[in-house]
Amino acid sequence: MSKSNSNSDLSPVQESIWSTLEEICRKGAQKMLQVAIEQEVADFVEKHTHLVDADGHRLVVKNGYKPEREIITGIGPIAVNPPRVDDRKLASETDRPRFTSEILPRYMRRVPSIDNLIPVLYLKGISTGEFPDALKSIIGVNASGVSPATVTRLKAAWEDEYKEWAKRDLSQKEYVYIWADGVYSGIRMEDDKACILVIIAADSKGNKELLAIEDGLRESKISWHNLLLDLKKRGLRKGAKLATGDGALGFWAALREVYPETQEQRCWVHKTANILDKLPKSIQANAKSLIHEMYMAETKENALATYTQFITVYAEKYPKAVVCLEKDKDRLFTFYDFPGIHWIHIRTTNPIESTFATIRQRMNKAKNCGNRLTTLTMFYKLGMESEKQWHKLKGHNIIPFVLADYKFINGVKQEEVVENAG
Repeated sequence: MSKSNSNSDLSPVQESIWSTLEEICRKGAQKMLQVAIEQEVADFVEKHTHLVDADGHRLVVKNGYKPEREIITGIGPIAVNPPRVDDRKLASETDRPRFTSEILPRYMRRVPSIDNLIPVLYLKGISTGEFPDALKSIIGVNASGVSPATVTRLKAAWEDEYKEWAKRDLSQKEYVYIWADGVYSGIRMEDDKACILVIIAADSKGNKELLAIEDGLRESKISWHNLLLDLKKRGLRKGAKLATGDGALGFWAALREVYPETQEQRCWVHKTANILDKLPKSIQANAKSLIHEMYMAETKENALATYTQFITVYAEKYPKAVVCLEKDKDRLFTFYDFPGIHWIHIRTTNPIESTFATIRQRMNKAKNCGNRLTTLTMFYKLGMESEKQWHKLKGHNIIPFVLADYKFINGVKQEEVVENAG
């Protein structure tokens, strides 16, 4: 399927022009890189001209050139001749460090942007087998040094990275809110009922971050209990002020044992879906509108009035839908006891839903991605890529008041309510 901007749509004249421009850019970049490296070496030699041995010979001199190296860049491969520095005497006769190029490290074969491009392409859905062709379309037909084996090595490194991340110290962390959910990957795990248990947290400055990614059973108290205990063991002594999640999670029973101080908020997106599932399609639109009015009310009193209205309207004919709403009453309206500007963040598990909806799409393209560790690693890497795009909580400047246990009534600090009342 052709694209309007692809090279296949160019005329022979246009292709010739673009090819010439690319070659000009490449030669210009090659010349600039060579000049920069030459200057770097010259500066190092000049810095040490005063250092001589017993015979009056300099300890640092330029000594020809190393073999030509080819560096993969965004405009294709660029050849460079690194100057050779003879500074062996510098190391043996002084305690000064030997020359190491900051511009062209010894083992670098690709510029950092290309190294960053490799995981991004893979994580966005390019399979290992498709990888060479995808890179060729971006950096040219001479994209040597990048192959399926490169991705395989990266995946092995990612596994080590995930293991380290999963053991990181949390003793200096403090979180105001957390969101928890169990995400099904579409990939066969070692237990067919297993999923990925995910916790996202907001810290004292309003930054959202991945807190935990582990496999387990979504409804299992034991799975969540083990996860939460591991967080505490790694230094997270205090629980968040509020946790948001689906009512069906085994997370809640575990949370009350490990972090009993954390208040609970049921996710309104999950709750709405569960209620509507117990109603005929013909009335779901009206019911959904009433539910929306319930949790979007400006005060808890108004929300509870709509809650009562819903029960009155649907109790007789659709008792299962009403029971579904009633069973979480005490934990559906907790958000009213927190700053109003934070409500948009804490009423639902949207931070998890929006992030992992995209991740599921990628995982669906990698159903044969491997074992338990590989699957967890993929979720971790995809999650970390998503984390780069996350924004701070709105009203993050108010978080210190929440952490200091200030009281809020209908989203407003209690002192402000008293002042307004006066």
